Amino acid sequence: GMTGTFHYGLQVSIINSPAEYIQSFIHETWLKRYGSSPSAEMVTLMWSLIVSIYSIGGLLGSSCAGYLCVRFGRKKAMLLSNIPALLGAALMGLSRLCGSFEMIIAGRLFSGVCGGLTQNVHIMYAGECAPRKLRGLIAITASTLSALGKFVGFALGLR
Repeated sequence: GMTGTFHYGLQVSIINSPAEYIQSFIHETWLKRYGSSPSAEMVTLMWSLIVSIYSIGGLLGSSCAGYLCVRFGRKKAMLLSNIPALLGAALMGLSRLCGSFEMIIAGRLFSGVCGGLTQNVHIMYAGECAPRKLRGLIAITASTLSALGKFVGFALGLR
């Protein structure tokens, strides 16, 4: 459970490096679909939606975390949080094959749901599992690994 928040930090920062590729994909898909080139504002709007939809998913996931912990328990709630992560990864991975930038938007939404769930459930789960003397140290791993995930995301984005 100590590495549960790493992917949250990674998802927050990793989106910056493929920006030009995703924007060109939006442009190509729009051109194939509608037969005309999209305006620069439309590409920027779609790109902004792709980036920001993760936060909306995080809000939805955070809102559901308490209910899932009470209903299924901490461990099962952490396992259930992998479902939107896998669904989001599949949607984003298959978006080029299907020729749909909307799948990237939906994938980021599901990844955000996973991030919101994990950020909340991880701290509860790790805090309850840890021995009393180590609870503070274990609880701080959530923010430390989020920061490490952000760092790795930025490092992978360097040219």
